[in-house]
Amino acid sequence: MKKITIADRVRYAFDNYMAYGTIALIGALGVLSGMIIVGAVVIIQWLGIVPGGQQEVPDVFEAAWLSLIHTLDAGTMASDYGWSYRLVMLGVTMGGIFIVSALIGVMSNGLEGTFDRLRKGRSFVVEHNHTLIIGWSPKIFQILTELSLADEGTRRRPCVVILADKDKLEMEEEIWRHCGRLGRMRVICRTGSPIDVRDIEIVNPYQTEAIILLAPEDRDPDTHVIKQLLALTNNPARVNEAEHELHIVAELHSLKNAEVAKMVGRHELEVVLSSDLITSITAQTCRQPGLSTIYLELLSFEGAEIYFREVRSLAGRTYGEAILSFEQAAVIGICDASGRTVLNPPMGTVIAAGDKIVAIAETEAMVQPGGVPIGSLDLMCEADQQRLHPERTLLLGWNPQAADILRELDRYVTAGSQVTVVANHPLAERQISELREQLARQQLLFFMADITDPKVLEAMSIQHYDHIILLCYSDIFDCQQADAHTLVTLLHLRQITERVVRSKGRELSIVSEMMDLRNRELAEITRADDFIVSDSLVSLMLAQVSKNKRLSVVFDELFDADGCEIYLKSIDDYVQLDAPMTFYTVVESARRRGDSAIGFRRYAQIHDPVTHGIVLNPTKSQKFTFQAGDKVIVLSD
Repeated sequence: MKKITIADRVRYAFDNYMAYGTIALIGALGVLSGMIIVGAVVIIQWLGIVPGGQQEVPDVFEAAWLSLIHTLDAGTMASDYGWSYRLVMLGVTMGGIFIVSALIGVMSNGLEGTFDRLRKGRSFVVEHNHTLIIGWSPKIFQILTELSLADEGTRRRPCVVILADKDKLEMEEEIWRHCGRLGRMRVICRTGSPIDVRDIEIVNPYQTEAIILLAPEDRDPDTHVIKQLLALTNNPARVNEAEHELHIVAELHSLKNAEVAKMVGRHELEVVLSSDLITSITAQTCRQPGLSTIYLELLSFEGAEIYFREVRSLAGRTYGEAILSFEQAAVIGICDASGRTVLNPPMGTVIAAGDKIVAIAETEAMVQPGGVPIGSLDLMCEADQQRLHPERTLLLGWNPQAADILRELDRYVTAGSQVTVVANHPLAERQISELREQLARQQLLFFMADITDPKVLEAMSIQHYDHIILLCYSDIFDCQQADAHTLVTLLHLRQITERVVRSKGRELSIVSEMMDLRNRELAEITRADDFIVSDSLVSLMLAQVSKNKRLSVVFDELFDADGCEIYLKSIDDYVQLDAPMTFYTVVESARRRGDSAIGFRRYAQIHDPVTHGIVLNPTKSQKFTFQAGDKVIVLSD
């Protein structure tokens, strides 16, 4: 064994001391400066050196001051007299030059290291009542945009804090590039692992207004979200759970994982199942053109939104009376004192004291009673029994959600319906063979072909189908390439539609899926009836529920085939055509059928790139004249 010498021990002690960082270095240099000064004082006093121009040896304090001046300022030597004094001060000045130079270097490196740590975003966030987003994905940009819209005019300086395993400057640059200015909202980024309890403590999670957990873009995103949830709820830093109850909104993909997450998050957690959301909306909107525009408006903080408000003057009155009591709000349900929400309850349901009205309005202040007389009752039409007919659906493309969409569609259509799948996907044929046994109301056909080939689309005789669903190849192509295939297919579909279908005066519903929100703007030239933008819908849902957790129940029922849903029905089944009337007349006609009317769709404006003819929550006293092809938007069972 090597013999440990004194030099080894000194070097080891020095290394350990230097490990303490910048402060230790500054302290060491200070001690060295003190030793030089003390040494100079001892020499001056011991040898009795008298500085030039003075009569006697300076005392200890004067000698120390002169030494300190020479240490800090080398130019002081120019005024020294007497060779004994000059030699002593020369040594002091040379030591000072070394120490000051080293001190400047140490402080420069220390400041640089401090700035570097600040740049990395590792400092504690001194905020409260902020919205915390944990994780990073392309959905974050629209979430930030929606949160900035939600907080306009309500708070002075809303704050959103982001914690992600990503460089702070990169996050800030991407946010600026995609979102630009976000009004008065402040966005603070911090770098750290979303599943590390110590990193989570940096963003002050237990003083938040809401926490959004984003699923990462990898093969097993739900596992990461559940780990994030565990790091939040089981963090040792959370001393008193009852002191500040968390409001957590988590994005998950699988229903089985949602059950595990609920066990961890309990009453503090609201889950947004992204796959189920897209599946349900696709199945509903393919049968009802324009429905996705309604959902986009309800999910966005622009335009009409859903509010919960207690109206004491309605206590003791029925739900049927309530829907006629608002001039600028469309009532869609009741939330009782226990928090149970029922959409479109029976018209005779009595509103109890403490119950809240669930209504669609531009602002919460507009949910105020102020109804006017119903109007012309003679313009209403008698309710006819609607007959369901078998439907034919064409599904183009394939991805992991396709089978779920067909199963969901099977819950809506009547027996004897048919769905034809055309796709060039390696797994489609095997999965469709398994799916045939699970469908109860639809006959399932499959053709392996390239959907971007116009000859293939021509051969499918699309004019004989009631609905067309166009899906991205999201599992075999990247986002942009998948959307490119969708755009090309849409262009071919619209060309065929205009030439064949429109010549016969028959409308055809086309629902297409877009992965990237920016590609939706490019797709407007195709004039597709509906677009399903996956990331956009999930982002909107996460933002809405983060602001009001009760909305989760509302949207769950709207998107469930067994719940109360939004329908676009022929207006001539409710009121007479070509006669001016207030919207109160339409509301009353729908009320007599047990439906809650919330708007209408103009047939002449269905190709408007912004509204698609949708008018949601119109002023009830305003007069309208409806024409053939117009639809009334109702909430119905």
